[in-house]
Amino acid sequence: MSELRLGPRTVHLAVDLQRLFAEPGPWFVPWMDRVVPNVVEIARRHPERTVFTRFIPPREPDEMPGAWRDYYRRWHAMTRDTLDQRLLQLAEPLRALVPPARVCDKAVYSAFAHAGLVRWLRMQHADTLIVTGGETDVCVLATVMAAVDHGFHVVLPTDALCSARDATHDALLMLYRQRFERQITTASTEEVARVWA
Repeated sequence: MSELRLGPRTVHLAVDLQRLFAEPGPWFVPWMDRVVPNVVEIARRHPERTVFTRFIPPREPDEMPGAWRDYYRRWHAMTRDTLDQRLLQLAEPLRALVPPARVCDKAVYSAFAHAGLVRWLRMQHADTLIVTGGETDVCVLATVMAAVDHGFHVVLPTDALCSARDATHDALLMLYRQRFERQITTASTEEVARVWA
């Protein structure tokens, strides 16, 4: 594990902490409520350097290409034509941090699918991303790997990540630590909050 360094070029990217996943329903992540206070603890340090992503499903399956179309045929109840739109909002108390925190909407797993994100990060001269949120083994995974490909060092506060599947959450943390130790640092919320003060 590399040493934790968080300077003025650090940005916090909080992935998909929405009511859609925080409240009982088909995509409920049962222990999201345990990590939200840790995400708040980090975001409060520098809300102006925090970006909250939101996963926004299509209105109907045929708006999406290829395998995504099949995915939403399976999850038709989660398309915007049938979904309660309030579920797309950030979970409380995260909404209170916007602004100065920013919101970045995306239609797929990776936050980097949003064309403006990399441009904004470059404008901030970002070199390090603290990535929090959910799910560890889906949207966080896609975002972390894209961040590495873009050359960012990634810091993962492990107690500020969540998943609906404990086994794959644990497997991903092991993968990050054992295969990407030069590009990804794992730490605790307490360590991140202290170093990023």
